[in-house]
Amino acid sequence: MEAAQQGEVLIAYCDCYTCHKEDKDSVGPAFKAIAERYPVQQVYIDLLAQKVISGGKGSWGSATMSPHPKVSLEEAKLMVTYILSFKQNSIK
Repeated sequence: MEAAQQGEVLIAYCDCYTCHKEDKDSVGPAFKAIAERYPVQQVYIDLLAQKVISGGKGSWGSATMSPHPKVSLEEAKLMVTYILSFKQNSIK
């Protein structure tokens, strides 16, 4: 199974859709908006995967992203790969 497909499955089983939608802002930014902001490069996959695990605030206004400490780094990278797949580039 391709990394983006694995990430899509992981996102479906996590609570991501509580705050994020694919194509419109909700509590957090739309996955498409995230994909437009960040290049599809390994350094950004690593950075965003850490943010999934640790949580964060301030990147998208005043909303706070809850930490997800039970998500492994490898799972978070797959999830981010799915999110960035909304941009039609390949990992460089």
